Amino acid sequence: MSTFDKVKHQAQQLAGRAKEATGRATGNRDMKDAGKRDRLEGEAKESGQDMKDRAAGAAEDVKDKLRGDQSGEQRGDQGGNREGGEDRR
Repeated sequence: MSTFDKVKHQAQQLAGRAKEATGRATGNRDMKDAGKRDRLEGEAKESGQDMKDRAAGAAEDVKDKLRGDQSGEQRGDQGGNREGGEDRR
């Protein structure tokens, strides 16, 4: 997640908490509910972005593993084709 997005989502959560507290303190149920909605929306966005980032990281790990396995197979084929049973080290 970009730093800007993370800060934006956290700011939304903070604003929601403030609005929620103000609504609770003044007895304004609509403001309290709006604050809760803002806070939860910010949390959901942040969680969604975190999951997206983890999935992208996992996909990159799989790609790296596959690339590593393919290059290992190629090296194995070259080593098995040596004539005369020579073991070069």
